[in-house]
Amino acid sequence: MEIKTGVLEYAEGSALIKAGNTWVLCSATVSEQVPPFLKDTGKGWVTAEYSMLPRSTKTRTEREGARRGPKGRTQEIQRLIGRCLRAVVDQEKLGPRTIIIDCDVIQADGGTRCASITGGFVALALALQWLRKTKLIKANPLREHLAAISVGRVKGKNLLDLDYFEDVGAEVDFNVVMTESGKFVEVQGTAEHRPFARKELDQMLDLGESGIRELIRLQKKALAVNP
Repeated sequence: MEIKTGVLEYAEGSALIKAGNTWVLCSATVSEQVPPFLKDTGKGWVTAEYSMLPRSTKTRTEREGARRGPKGRTQEIQRLIGRCLRAVVDQEKLGPRTIIIDCDVIQADGGTRCASITGGFVALALALQWLRKTKLIKANPLREHLAAISVGRVKGKNLLDLDYFEDVGAEVDFNVVMTESGKFVEVQGTAEHRPFARKELDQMLDLGESGIRELIRLQKKALAVNP
């Protein structure tokens, strides 16, 4: 696992996250506008867009622009990323502006949504640092760190951060999004072949939490390069 910051010249915040063979480029753009439903509230907004480059997979994936709009999976992931990042941002401290997080999958080997959330947080944190340096905001709107990871049960064993083939063959597949204080933002889980017991759920959540704590350590290390 590797997170490299400052990879784009013009973005207010950027990070390249490499989780095995899954690579996602995350960038943050600050816009001095808010959605209509937040007009005159003084609150800001964080949203996300997600896409997979054509050769991020073994066979070419058609650009979604050619399909006249994003697929349902893409919309789901975009909403997930935005929802998770907003959970750790004080919208009043952000003020009447929007931060757009773009997550572009360069190479995919499972867990792209989790990598997007983890790397997207770093890009967001850098953009907020930029806002403070330019004195557009006074206080840091970030409440705490946040990361995401996949966990699953494959051939009777619990695995962390599943690759594509592990994910395809998983009996249970979870995506866990958690804050540094141990609070859940999102838990998405499905059994493929048989139902799973509450004890198994607790074991997988504990495994996911251990992975997220390691990811947060890596986030802090990456952000220390751009204090």
